[in-house]
Amino acid sequence: MSKKVHPYAHRLVIIRDWKSRWFAADKKYKDFLRTDVLVREFLTKRMRGFYVSSIEIERNRKSTRFIIRTSRPGMVIGRQGEGSVKLKNDIIKFMQKNKIAIPEELKIDILEVVSPDADAALVAYSVAEGMEKRLPYRRVIKQTIEKVMSARGVEGARILLGGRLGGAEIARSEELKRGSIPLQTFRADIDFAREKAHLPYGDIGIKVWIYRGEIFNKDNKVEVK
Repeated sequence: MSKKVHPYAHRLVIIRDWKSRWFAADKKYKDFLRTDVLVREFLTKRMRGFYVSSIEIERNRKSTRFIIRTSRPGMVIGRQGEGSVKLKNDIIKFMQKNKIAIPEELKIDILEVVSPDADAALVAYSVAEGMEKRLPYRRVIKQTIEKVMSARGVEGARILLGGRLGGAEIARSEELKRGSIPLQTFRADIDFAREKAHLPYGDIGIKVWIYRGEIFNKDNKVEVK
């Protein structure tokens, strides 16, 4: 049995909070869960290229709130808020098509990521973007990891590529690591993300780990009740 665990799930409640926050009875639970999975997949595909870090969902009795964290909020919001209105309409159309119950009130909050170089999802996407532009993969990951290590608060980083690197017939993996990444330490603030680079000869898998120091109880923002 493997000893590997997801760095985010491993720290839930300790230093992380859930990405979906709601409570439901038995009958509604499966409907809410299905909605979360389908809408999150739709938004991830729809917003590829908008530098989205994470999509969080909050619910109460009447309203559903989508919190989209991005390093380029202007791209998502659009001129005079046209982008966010169109996005809201697209979500409602998607819900109608998939026979999902539309809430009374649907809110979309777009938040800016202050330090994109210390965010694993944005770093993984920048690596994928570089590879899709046909840049040499070694140069891409070397430049990216140096950029990440120069960001404030970053103490370690690791980038792993897997697939037909350089168009080779046999798939292999390439890895680059700087600093330390204590995966077993619960209070270690490790950001992790997966991404795919779509290339003519197949997809290249990308994994990124970023270690941003340790979080102690006095700095912990997640309240355990």
